[in-house]
Amino acid sequence: IFVPFFSTKKTGSGIGLSLCKQIMLLHKAHISVQSKAGEGTAFLLVF
Repeated sequence: IFVPFFSTKKTGSGIGLSLCKQIMLLHKAHISVQSKAGEGTAFLLVF
């Protein structure tokens, strides 16, 4: 999901999460994601 231009939506550009990851890396930070079907998704940002 962090791949540039990846989107599951017809109107999505797929740039958002890719851009977030690049910004985090530039600041020597990390971003990760965990997802469970039927439960939800959590993003962890470590600075």
